[in-house]
Amino acid sequence: VCGRCVSIPEEEAVSKRERLTRIWRDSRGTLVLIAVLLTFRSALADWYDVPTGSMQPTILEGERIFVNKLAYGLRVPFTGTRAATWSQPRRGDIVTFPSPRDGVRLVKRVAALPGDVVAIRNGVLLLNGWPQETRLAAGPPAWPLPPDDTGSHRFLEENLDGVHHPVMLTPGRGLARDFGPLVVPAGHCFVLGDNRDNSADSRYIGCIPLASLEGSAEAVVLSLDRDRSWKPRWGRFFQGL
Repeated sequence: VCGRCVSIPEEEAVSKRERLTRIWRDSRGTLVLIAVLLTFRSALADWYDVPTGSMQPTILEGERIFVNKLAYGLRVPFTGTRAATWSQPRRGDIVTFPSPRDGVRLVKRVAALPGDVVAIRNGVLLLNGWPQETRLAAGPPAWPLPPDDTGSHRFLEENLDGVHHPVMLTPGRGLARDFGPLVVPAGHCFVLGDNRDNSADSRYIGCIPLASLEGSAEAVVLSLDRDRSWKPRWGRFFQGL
C-alpha cells in the first residue's frame, strides 16, 4: 500500500511533464511568432490609434498611424533605453512620445530644436525671431471634422523650415495665441499640434526630451469615422504624412 501511495504522485508528475511538453511542442511556433511580433512593435515599428483631434486636419480622430521607430535610433525592446542614435528630428517631423505629465502617448509636430528661440504671436509661429510663412489654404479639409468640433475655423498652410503642412485655427478660443519667447534647452524639442487652438503641446507640457521620442509618424494606415458609424474614409488609407 505504501509503495502505491508513493507511485501515484510520481505518475502524476510524469503525466504533467508530458502534458507541458506536448503543449510546448504544439504551441512553440505560435509563441515564437508572438515574441517576434512584440519585439518588432517595441523596437522597430508600430501603429497607433489617434483618439483626439489635436493634429487636425493632418490626422483625424479614429485613424491609425504607422510609426517608424528606427527613424532616430534603436531602442532596447520593451524598454525606454536607446541603444543607438543615428539622427535627430527635423523641424516639421511628426513624432510620438509619452506625455511628461501622465505618460499618455501623444502625437505632435516638431516646431523647434535645441537652441531655437520659439515664440507665437497672434497664432503665428516665430523661430529665432522670424515668422514662419503662412497662407490661406485653398479650401476646407477634404474630409469632414467630427460633428462635436464646432466653431468657425481658419485653415492655413504653414511653411515650417521647408515642410508645408496644414494648420487649423479657431479664432476666439484664445488658447495660448501668444507665447514666449522661449529658448529650447539642449537635448529637447518644442512640439505643437496642427490644431493650434486645441492642442496640449509644449505650450502647456513643456519641451520634450529627444531621448523620449518613440519615432516618426509617416503614414495613415487606416481611417474610420467614429461619429458616422465607423464609416471608412477610404481615400485616407495608406496616405503619407
